[in-house]
Amino acid sequence: MNRLALSSADLPVFFEERHAALAARLTPEALAPLAGARDPAAVARCLGEPLGLYAHLVPAALGGAPGGGGLPADPTAVDVRSLVLIREALGQVSPLADAIFAVQGLGSYPIVLAGSDAQRRAILPDVLSGRRIGAFALTEPEAGSDVASLRTEARREGDGWVLDGEKVLISNVPLAHHLVVFARTGAPPGDNGDGGAAGGRAEITAFLVDSGAPGVASEPLPMSVPHPIGRLRFAGCRVPDSARLGEVGGGFKLAMRTLDAFRISVGAAANGMAARALREAIAHVTRRRQFGAPLSEQQMVRAYLAEMATELDAARLLVARAAHKRDAGGAAARVSTEAAMAKMFATEAAQRIIDRAVQLHGGLGVIEGTEVERLYREIRPLRIYEGTTEIQKLIIAKGILERAAAERAEDDRARGERGGEEAR
Repeated sequence: MNRLALSSADLPVFFEERHAALAARLTPEALAPLAGARDPAAVARCLGEPLGLYAHLVPAALGGAPGGGGLPADPTAVDVRSLVLIREALGQVSPLADAIFAVQGLGSYPIVLAGSDAQRRAILPDVLSGRRIGAFALTEPEAGSDVASLRTEARREGDGWVLDGEKVLISNVPLAHHLVVFARTGAPPGDNGDGGAAGGRAEITAFLVDSGAPGVASEPLPMSVPHPIGRLRFAGCRVPDSARLGEVGGGFKLAMRTLDAFRISVGAAANGMAARALREAIAHVTRRRQFGAPLSEQQMVRAYLAEMATELDAARLLVARAAHKRDAGGAAARVSTEAAMAKMFATEAAQRIIDRAVQLHGGLGVIEGTEVERLYREIRPLRIYEGTTEIQKLIIAKGILERAAAERAEDDRARGERGGEEAR
C-alpha cells in the first residue's frame, strides 16, 4: 500500500488542521510493525510506544494528545474525528490493532468521565504509554443488548463491596491490567422488593477492578478471528469503596456515555476494512485475465466496483458528519441518531463490500490467509458489538419520531400564537 484512504483527505470540510497533521503520521510505513502481527501483547505495546496512538483516547486536560480533546464545551470530551482517522487507518492495516485500540478507549474513558483524581493519576498515564491495558466488562451471558438486565452483583460489606457474577465476550481480557466492571448494586431488574417493577438502570454501578485481584478468574474464548477476548468470573471479589467509578446507581449512564463516545468510530473501522477490500479487489481484477482480457473489462465486474465505491463513500460521509457534530458539541452533544446511522450503515455496507471483494477473487477469495478472506471474518463482529444493527435501527427510529413530535409541537405553538394575535 502506497497510502491509506483517510476521510480527512477526501472530506476536508469535516476536519481541521490537527486532523491533517495526525493523518500525515498515519502512513503505511509508520504502521508497518502492526501489519500481519499476530501477538496481541506486542500489538498493544506498539500502539502505545512508539506510535503514541493511545494519547488520543484521553483529553488533553488529562494528559492526552494536544488538541486531541478537552473541547471548551466539555474538557472530558475526546476528539472523535481523531478516533475516526486512527480507526480508518488501523482497519486497513491491522483489524487486530484496531480492536485493541478501541477497547483500550472503552476501558479508560469511564475513568476520564467519572474517576476520582486519585484514580486518574494512578491509571491514565500508563494507559497513554501502553504499559496498562484496560477492558470494559459490561456484557453477560443473559445481558447483551438489554444492558439493564445484567445480574453481576456488588453488595456492600463494611467499607467496601463484594462482587459476584459473570461477564462474557469481554475484549482485551487476556491482556488487561484493569477492568471497568458494571454490577447491580440494588434490587434485580423488575423487582423493587414488593413484586413491583424497578428501574434496573438506576441500580447499576461501575467499579475499577484489578484483573489479578483475588476472586477474579478469566479464560480466553476462541473466536473466528484471532482477537484477545474472554470470560470473567467474580466470586467474592472484594474491592474498597475507592474503587467505585462515579455515583452509586450511575453505572448505566456512564456505560452509555462511554459507548456514545466510541460508537461512531466503529463505523470508521468498518470503512477502513472496506477500503482495504476495495483496493484488493481493484488490484485483482486489473491483474487477473479471463476470456482473453482483464476481469476489469467485464461489465458486471465494473458494476460491482461502482457499487462498492459508492457505498464506501456514503458510509464515510455519515461517519464524518456524526463525528463532526459530536466534536462541535462535546460529550453532552445529542448525536445518538447520527451516530446510530453511521454505525449501522458503515458496518452493513462494509460487510457487502467485502463480500463482493471475495466474490471478485473467485476461489482465491476463500483460501485461508488471503487478505479478503481475513477481512471477511474480521468485519462480521462489527455489526454486533457496541450495539447490534437491530438496536441501531431502534435508536434511529426513536430519534426521528421524537424529532417529528417536537416539530409538530412547535408548529402547534406557532399556530396558537398566530391565532392569539388575530383574535387581538
